[in-house]
Amino acid sequence: MSSRYKMWFWGALLLANLAVAGVFFFIFFSGRDYSVNQKENAHVIGVSYMTMNNEFYAIMSEEINARIEAEGDKIILRDPALDEERQREQISEMLDAGIDLLVVTPVDWESLTPVLQQAKEQGVFVVVLDTDVQDEDLADCTITSDNYQAGRIVGEYFKKSHDQARVVVMTHETTRSGQDRVQGFLDAVKDCRGIEIVREIECEGQLEIAMPAMEEAIEEGLEFDHVFCLNDLASVGVVAALDARGLTDRVEVYGVDGSPDAKALIREGMMTATAAQFPTEIGKRAADAIYELLSGGSTEKKVRIPVELITRGNVEEFGVDRWQ
Repeated sequence: MSSRYKMWFWGALLLANLAVAGVFFFIFFSGRDYSVNQKENAHVIGVSYMTMNNEFYAIMSEEINARIEAEGDKIILRDPALDEERQREQISEMLDAGIDLLVVTPVDWESLTPVLQQAKEQGVFVVVLDTDVQDEDLADCTITSDNYQAGRIVGEYFKKSHDQARVVVMTHETTRSGQDRVQGFLDAVKDCRGIEIVREIECEGQLEIAMPAMEEAIEEGLEFDHVFCLNDLASVGVVAALDARGLTDRVEVYGVDGSPDAKALIREGMMTATAAQFPTEIGKRAADAIYELLSGGSTEKKVRIPVELITRGNVEEFGVDRWQ
């Protein structure tokens, strides 16, 4: 790994770990009445993202938390850390604690059905974010990026300049969002006879899994020249593995998110493109949906937030040092 990129990579990882530590500190105190504007008979909102080891969820959470605190209500936040059983248990505990509304990003889009049925039986509203649940009837509102289109626009951009390619696809099979992004990409390139998918690698959308998985593929002698990643955390891990072996000028990497790290890599020429999500917009729409439901009003059943393609030609327009 080049010394310049090595310093950047480990610095970014350190900052990510510090952010996670801050989240765990918040979680420890999340059962407390922390809002200065706490009102009598405050609503209690339970929140369970699939992991807090991803700045995307922190950005969404900022928007939601700010609105809840402004309304004088309470938050119970739990981090399942990509463990589907832990997420079910934590949600069950929040239901026992008497939450009025659940905000959830499922670790496994199928496995939450029983606990969401319990929520509906208790009269608890359910707002699903970022990735769908299997039984959409159990969600009062689902807000996600257009995940299929995210993969599709990357694939369409990719095939414009490639009629021959050997592609590795980094996946996260337990999430509907991951499935949709990969399917969008595959559908975009499926009619291109010279584009071959040589391997799909499960990485759970995590840098610390994607990096060694890519290293292993390289060591095995797998022949490939392009990598599509379901998210930018995986992309950063892939780039790190490629850079360590001096392969970044021979392998193009594509992702989904529009994270600051990925945009910096695109600007440096170490990634080719990513599909931008807008976590701030998702968080704002979620906050609106929460209070529409709690006030007895109606809200859209399903909301899809548009995505946009980021390349080296337009990366500066998106602000390299921040999320959209």
